[in-house]
Amino acid sequence: MSSTEKITVIGAGHGGKAMAAHLSLMGFQVTLYNRTFDHIAALKARGGIELESSESSAHGFARLSGVTSDMQEALQDAHMVMVVVPSSAHADIAKRAAPYLQNGQIVVLHPGRTCGTIEFKKVLHDEGCTADVTLAEAETFIYASRSDGPAQARIFRIKEAVPLAALPASRTQMVLDTIHVAYPQFIDGVNVLHTGLNNMGAIFHPALTLLNAGWIEATHGDYQFYIDGVTPSVARALEVLDRERVTVASALGIRARTSLEWLKLAYDTAGVDLHEAIHNQPGYYGIKAPTTLNHRYIFEDVPMSLVPIASLGKRYGVSVRGMESMIQIASIIHRTDYWRRGRTVEKLGLEQWSVSELTRFVQEGKIE
Repeated sequence: MSSTEKITVIGAGHGGKAMAAHLSLMGFQVTLYNRTFDHIAALKARGGIELESSESSAHGFARLSGVTSDMQEALQDAHMVMVVVPSSAHADIAKRAAPYLQNGQIVVLHPGRTCGTIEFKKVLHDEGCTADVTLAEAETFIYASRSDGPAQARIFRIKEAVPLAALPASRTQMVLDTIHVAYPQFIDGVNVLHTGLNNMGAIFHPALTLLNAGWIEATHGDYQFYIDGVTPSVARALEVLDRERVTVASALGIRARTSLEWLKLAYDTAGVDLHEAIHNQPGYYGIKAPTTLNHRYIFEDVPMSLVPIASLGKRYGVSVRGMESMIQIASIIHRTDYWRRGRTVEKLGLEQWSVSELTRFVQEGKIE
């Protein structure tokens, strides 16, 4: 991929605007798509995004080649498509994109959460899309960013290493070779089961929010989310969820990182248990809690992260009672059925597959 080839960014939230602006400033031709035009009207009028960052290559006015709410226009001649929307919107984006995707295009979910590319691929199939498209997903979002206004974005940090995997995994190296022109930070994530089951947000976000529901509602989030919210008892609950996640991965033949291993890898932070390790992480100090329970830590991370992990566990014989409890509490608080809304093995079309068939699918894209 060269700077003469077009990149389309799907989603104009804080992450999508940050990525679109940074790619533009790196010299790429970038089109930004958003489902709701009103949200991008100011960007269309200005013709670009004002990006602030301490990163040397990530600040200034980023002119965009196109700003649109027309999916056909957005995908026309795009070499790579970066999907930067909440994972709860992946299925809708796949449905909208299915008629217009073209042979040879690469679609990357930033991030996939758990089973994101599997869901995306199924929707494309169900919608009759026959284009030879390569799907891939990142394990986490490469930027720490926020939106400073309708045509402004800010990047706080760019992660140094982010695992990425294609579906099928046999195409991962091709995707890495293509994306490395812009993002050398992406590394081989093995396959999409690895990226999906190393989803740390599934462990930290929903339970930490739900177990502090009273405090969030009473203070509107005016406390330190990780420091005040992770008491010894809450940490023990997180450890149970983490063990269940690692055990589900093991049942699928995957050695997933534990939360303690991830904290060491990501932040060089250690402790005798999760409570101590979290409190030893200086970066967690000062981070406030969500101001409301109507937050993506529940409405996104429960159905798109906890539910698929728990569903895989139930399908392959792993006890996931801790996860089931969190899903039930979230469903009660939000008066919805997150099992019904979430990525279950039944909805993904995996309920009849053996472990070897599922493994062959993520590696080769087929089970015959």
